[in-house]
Amino acid sequence: MTATPYSGRTASPRTARAINDRLALELLQSEGPLTATQLKELTGLSRPSVADLVERLGAAGLIHVVGESGAERRGPNARVYGIVADRAHLAAVDVRTHSVAIEVADLLGRTIGRAALPVDPQGDPRRTVKRSVALLERTAREAGATALHTVAVGAPGLVDPATGELRATGQLPVWHSALVAELRQRIGIPVLLDNEVNLAAVAEQRLGAVRDRDTFVLLWLGHGVGAAVVLDGVLRRGASGGAGEIGFLPVPGTFQLPTASLCEGGFHSLAGSAAVCALARAHHLPVMGEDDDAAAAEAVVALARAGDKHGEVFLDALAARIAIGAAAVCAVLDPGCVVLAGEVGRAGGEALATRVAEGLARMTPLPTEVRAGAVEGSAVLRGAVLTAMDAAQNRLFAPETQ
Repeated sequence: MTATPYSGRTASPRTARAINDRLALELLQSEGPLTATQLKELTGLSRPSVADLVERLGAAGLIHVVGESGAERRGPNARVYGIVADRAHLAAVDVRTHSVAIEVADLLGRTIGRAALPVDPQGDPRRTVKRSVALLERTAREAGATALHTVAVGAPGLVDPATGELRATGQLPVWHSALVAELRQRIGIPVLLDNEVNLAAVAEQRLGAVRDRDTFVLLWLGHGVGAAVVLDGVLRRGASGGAGEIGFLPVPGTFQLPTASLCEGGFHSLAGSAAVCALARAHHLPVMGEDDDAAAAEAVVALARAGDKHGEVFLDALAARIAIGAAAVCAVLDPGCVVLAGEVGRAGGEALATRVAEGLARMTPLPTEVRAGAVEGSAVLRGAVLTAMDAAQNRLFAPETQ
């Protein structure tokens, strides 16, 4: 599709140039390296205007020549221009109860470094924060990112839309908010914070299972449970940042009601990792590891997909539980599509998604497609990288109209 250039009829020539420069940068980011002729065709700008913007962006250190095209034809080859990927470096941090995972990327979101740190939930919070910050700095340094531009952090809990501060829900570790505060104070660059399930939804919408959907709900099934709500292409966080805290959703089949500070008795008690492991044992499946470990739940769900009788019955029972929470969300939002993500959702794959869809069809008249998450690796880290990339590009590519 050809983009619409800014004509400058109602603004100064400088403003028009800046906006057209931004348009060209966005095309180079989304389409990949392009020749000047391709930029002319995609922007609708004149050849002299494209030549001017290429010169300006090159002088600013934002684009450079990455190759040539047309080697197979006679005459001079056309230069191919691309964004200078190492113009800025980004970092993503995924904070969990038992671990911290880090990914360092360039300005195009390409990973150049990874690291992880196991965390003792009962350990010294100050030491955990110190080790996490040191790991981030070391990973960036070893990846050649001597100066990070933007960091995005995903963590469980509520992120206050007004203040950007993290407020724990349930019994989450206090060091999570301390880590974010330390990063913001120490490294002196933008540190973005969002709920980790929201970041997973960003990744699934941009790279994964719902690239064709503007409205969907992502159900996170892991150590805990949560949801991300995307309506008409916009991630909805709620008045206090708590949209999707379905671990606290009262549901049938549990031993008590949840409280304001404890999600036990809510949907968490049906579909969290401890509940999944207990259900597996009840169906005579071996569980390796601790019941509250998402990895143990992931492993047993993957084992159940092998297809023996016990595994089939277990997946049926697990899907019935997940469908209860999904049906409640669908009754309120009617998203038309539910994505099963997190360790359990990913391990269950299409086998689990199909069963949940069948359960939903029995409980609600609203047609709802259920899909398995498709982002490879950590969807939270991928979503954090995309969030940091967008923020960095917005700052670096911003039109200078003063």
